[in-house]
Amino acid sequence: MKNRVKIAIQKNGRLSTESLSILKKCGIEFSDSNNKLFIKSTNMPIDLLMVRDDDIPRLVSQNIADLGIVGENVVSEKQLSDTSLKLKTTLKLGFSKCRLSFAKPKKINLDNISNKKIATSYPNIVKDYLEKKDINAEIIEIHGSVELTPFVEISDIIADLVSTGSTLESNNLTELELIMDSQAILVQSSSISSKKLPLIEKIVARINSVIKAKDSKYIMFNADTNNTDELIKLLPAAESPTVIPLADRSKVAIHTVCKEDVFWETIESLKLRGASSILVLPIEKLSY
Repeated sequence: MKNRVKIAIQKNGRLSTESLSILKKCGIEFSDSNNKLFIKSTNMPIDLLMVRDDDIPRLVSQNIADLGIVGENVVSEKQLSDTSLKLKTTLKLGFSKCRLSFAKPKKINLDNISNKKIATSYPNIVKDYLEKKDINAEIIEIHGSVELTPFVEISDIIADLVSTGSTLESNNLTELELIMDSQAILVQSSSISSKKLPLIEKIVARINSVIKAKDSKYIMFNADTNNTDELIKLLPAAESPTVIPLADRSKVAIHTVCKEDVFWETIESLKLRGASSILVLPIEKLSY
C-alpha cells in the first residue's frame, strides 16, 4: 500500500467526469466509481481518492495523496488562507475552464466596486485582489445561492465563478470585473517517495500526452506539386509535414499534425488554393 500512487479527484461535480476520463485515456483502468470513496486501479498500482474538491489541496500537501486534479481557483483560495500548504502545479489540464468575476444586478448602474458589500464563496481570493488594487470594500462570505444576495439586500455585488454566463443571465446579473481565470490543474506533493517517483513521472507524461493530443489535429490532403509550399503555410502551427508522391506525378499527399484546432475557414482556404480530399482527424495520444 505504501508504494501505491494515490490520486485525489472530485467525487461529484463538473471536474469529476473529465478527471476520470483523462486518467482512463492514460491507460489507467478502474472499476465502477459509483458511490465509492476509494477506488483501486485494476492494472496499475494506483488508487483514487474520491473527495470534495476543496479537500484536495490539503490531502496533497499532507502527502495523503501524491497527485490531485482540482481547479486553480480552489488551490488559490486554500493557499491564501493557509500558507503552510506545500504543493506544486505540475500541469494545466485545459478543461473545466471558468473565471472568477464580480457581477452586479443588471438594473443597477455601477462603475466600480469601491465601498461595496461583496458576497462570495472565495473570500481570500477577493481580499487579495482588493488589497493589490488598493480598493476598500466589505467581503461577506457565503456558501450557496450567492446570486441571490444582491436581491435580498445582503450584498451590493457578488464575486462568483462564471463559465458560460448563463447562470448570471438567468439571475438578472451581469459581469462587472474579472478577478482570475481558472481551469483544472494537476497538483503534486512537494515530497514524493523515491519509490513512487518513476510511476508518478509516467502518469504525468501520459497526461501531458493526452492534453497535447486534445489540442492537436492530424490533417491530410492532396495537392498539386506546384503549390505545396503555399498550402503548408495555411496550416495552423503545423509540424514539419510529410509530403508523399502520388501515382499522378503532378500531385502529392500532405500529412501533418496541427497544434491548433483546424477550423472551417482553414479548410475552405485550402480548397480555394487547390487542396482536395481533405481529412481532419482527432488524435488520441501525442508524444514527442
